[in-house]
Amino acid sequence: MRNKIFKSIWIAAISVFFASLLFILGISYSYFTSIQKLQLKNQTELAAKGVSISGSVYLEELNPEGYRITWISQDGTVLYDNQANSEIMENHLERKEVMEALENGSGSSERYSNTLTEKQFYCARRLPDGSVIRLSIVQAAVWTLLLGFAQPICIVIIIAFLLSFFIASRLARKIVEPLNNIDIKNPEMYYGKETYREVEPLLRHISEQNIQLKKDKDLIEKNALIRQEFTANVSHELKTPLHVISGYAELIENGMVRDEDIKPFVRIIREESIRITKLVEDIIDLTKLDSGVVDLSWENCNLYSIAENVIESLYSEYTEKGISVTLRGSSSPLKSIPQLLYSITYNICDNAIKYNRPGGYVEVNVYKNDGYTILSVKDSGIGIEEQYQDRIFERFYRVDKSHSKEVGGTGLGLSIVKHALLILNGSVKVESSPETGTTFTVSIPS
Repeated sequence: MRNKIFKSIWIAAISVFFASLLFILGISYSYFTSIQKLQLKNQTELAAKGVSISGSVYLEELNPEGYRITWISQDGTVLYDNQANSEIMENHLERKEVMEALENGSGSSERYSNTLTEKQFYCARRLPDGSVIRLSIVQAAVWTLLLGFAQPICIVIIIAFLLSFFIASRLARKIVEPLNNIDIKNPEMYYGKETYREVEPLLRHISEQNIQLKKDKDLIEKNALIRQEFTANVSHELKTPLHVISGYAELIENGMVRDEDIKPFVRIIREESIRITKLVEDIIDLTKLDSGVVDLSWENCNLYSIAENVIESLYSEYTEKGISVTLRGSSSPLKSIPQLLYSITYNICDNAIKYNRPGGYVEVNVYKNDGYTILSVKDSGIGIEEQYQDRIFERFYRVDKSHSKEVGGTGLGLSIVKHALLILNGSVKVESSPETGTTFTVSIPS
């Protein structure tokens, strides 16, 4: 960045210098041209007086350096020319400066001379006898002026280059130094300071990025810890039923089980297999939801109808425990993902049944409220202490681990609910207290 700033300043300084030099040369050239014309006019006046007094003798004795003198008769015939043969020269009556001199007493012009092949200034003066004396001088070219100033111009250019280099270097260092000294980790300390006023928006953006990076780092660390805990929990949850299945199967294989005990052993093996299958299914569902890879489409559906299907699928579970389940509300159509709505409703209702008391109740209510579709599930179960209510959506978290194993929960149901609601832009609220039951209220944008 410093090199780029230095180069920009240096190029700008040199460009300004050369532009100024060209401007000065242009002004100087115009000034010297006007001086040259004035001198030509004065010399013409002097020559006219000399010829008027002494005639051709004056011209023959005169040796004006750099000037061309031409004496022209009243009819345009060239009588004398100090730089060309007057006998072969064409008639000059039609020359502009000669015509003006014959008519007004004096005349001037500038043009390219065919005789001398140079651009010249002409000044003519009419003499008392009617003839015209004319002086001309070659117009000084720009290169002539440059050659005359060659030495001082070269010195000025060298000084300008060195000075521009020095100033550009100092300015670049002065501009970049405060930026190099910025503490990127604490950009807030430079807010409001005059030196950093122009870059304050950048500093604020860096501060916001630092905050976001810190959040991302914390989130990554948290997710890494969650995955680590998840792996450990999965291993633990699978180990127990696998040990049970392996142990009972080994007993049966070695003939160490009486015939009347085989059937109960097979039932235990089947139940543990079902538990493993349910756990694996929940893990797969949760992994898909967690990664955002959910190949499901949004479509028009009805949450009330979904709740009816869920209650019907759980019929054997709640009737076996003597729990009454009621559904209230009305038709609640919305555009959503029906598979996720079913999973949310199923897991909440399943928990309400599993962690309920024998002979208890579950009330399911579906309705619309202020642009949201609401699912409310209230039970008469064991309840949840307030200190645990924020953690129940964590994977494998159980308030009462022994009771959870007894009822066959995997500890992933509410975590699936949480991730499904993130996809649906929904939310869930928990109201509970020990021994009085729990109410889950789910809100989903209609």
